Amino acid sequence: MRRFAMPDNKSTTAAAEKFDGFTDEERGAMKERAKELKAATRRPRGAKADEEGAVLAKIAEMHDSDRVMAERIHAVVRANAPELAPKLWYGMPAYARDGKVVCFFQSAQKFKTRYATFGFNDDAKLDDGTMWPTAYALTKLTPADEEAIGALVKRAVS
Repeated sequence: MRRFAMPDNKSTTAAAEKFDGFTDEERGAMKERAKELKAATRRPRGAKADEEGAVLAKIAEMHDSDRVMAERIHAVVRANAPELAPKLWYGMPAYARDGKVVCFFQSAQKFKTRYATFGFNDDAKLDDGTMWPTAYALTKLTPADEEAIGALVKRAVS
C-alpha cells in the first residue's frame, strides 16, 4: 500500500492569504451597492429618496482634492444634463436616466489609485466609430476640462 504525504497547512494557508478574489476596497464597494439596493426596495412605491442629498454627503466625505473635483463635476453634470438624476452607485456619485447610470465619478481614495476617474457606462451615447474612450483619469480640473466634460455629458444624453 502506497502512502501519500499530505500538504502542510502553511503552504495552503499562505496561498489563501495571498489572493482571495477581491480587495478590501472592492468588497467595501459591493457592500455599499447592496445597501443602496436595499434602501431602494424599502421605500414605499412612488416615494422618492433624497438621492442628491446622499450624493452631496458622499462628496463631502472625500479627501480635499477629490472633493473639489467631485463638487465641480456635480455642478457641470447638473448644468449640462439636468435630466440626469444624481444617485449613489457602488458608493460613488453617479448620474442616471431612467434608473440606469450614464456617468459617474470615482475618487482616487475609493480604490487607492493615483488619480480620480470620470467615466461613462454603455447607456451613454458616445459611440464614435469602432473605438472610443469611456473613462478619463483626473488629477485636477481646469476650466477647459470642465468644458470638455460638459460637452461629453451633453453628447452622452443626446
